[in-house]
Amino acid sequence: ITPGAYQTGDYLSLIKDKKVALVVNQTSMVGTSHLVDTLLSLRVNLKKVFAPEHGFRGDADAGETVKSGVDVKTNLPIVSLYGDNKKPTASQLVDVDVIIFDIQDVGTRFYTYISTMHYMMEACAENNKLMIILDRPNPNGMYVDGPVLKPAYQSFVGMHPIPVLHGLTVGELAKMINGEGWLKNKIQCDITVIPVKNYSHKNHYSLPVKPSPNLPNDLSIKMYPSLCLFEGTVISVGRGTYKPFQQIGHPDFKDMPHSFTPKSIEGMAKNPRYEGQQCHGIDFSQVDFNGGFSLTYLIDFYQKY
Repeated sequence: ITPGAYQTGDYLSLIKDKKVALVVNQTSMVGTSHLVDTLLSLRVNLKKVFAPEHGFRGDADAGETVKSGVDVKTNLPIVSLYGDNKKPTASQLVDVDVIIFDIQDVGTRFYTYISTMHYMMEACAENNKLMIILDRPNPNGMYVDGPVLKPAYQSFVGMHPIPVLHGLTVGELAKMINGEGWLKNKIQCDITVIPVKNYSHKNHYSLPVKPSPNLPNDLSIKMYPSLCLFEGTVISVGRGTYKPFQQIGHPDFKDMPHSFTPKSIEGMAKNPRYEGQQCHGIDFSQVDFNGGFSLTYLIDFYQKY
């Protein structure tokens, strides 16, 4: 399986002699090199980096403000696309010809990297910029499951009328956003997708880099579509432990066999729910769950609570 970013021969001609901006984070790797470093070594004229939720280096907590600034390694300007500025302004794009989007998604509607892609597509369409999407596999791409978002509930954690598990790569979703007219005023973004080679939606794909601080492994990514629903409840999803989205619990469920105690962990969780309190619940490393989407645990814990 060869992600789009690795296929430099297929997109270097599109950015030759162009001023380029990147939408990237810690997952934007080409082997052992970051895409930023790869393109700089190829003498591509990089102007700036746009950073999504969790930041350019992927070390900000969920929901934490991502600050703009300068990357200390490359001296490239970093423009935050999380917080007050979710959509690039015309002035932020005026010195750029082409935008490259290369971020590893996990295939769920509420994972905000696809919302950032949507707003960047919209900004590119409004400012006549080409957008190149370097596609990557969807680790939950073998499933299309869960309820479809109702338009009345559109937000940054749900921008499109698609199921919880949409089954698409970001490149496929970008084509769907264009094709369904989901950008403002049904405008169209000029996109070029560099597809993943040797990938089908039946392939299992184990992510080489964790896509966000609290999705550290395959099990967390498999459980995330079902367990993320608990984030809107009183139940802990294991933030503040080294097994987030692999366990759920509450201090009052003392009759349940599994227990954990959340604490602040640098780069993963600041002041997590029930910090310092023992929670009791389920350890999903001990549960036979094949993946996909399930409401079972939400309903069980609701009734128990």
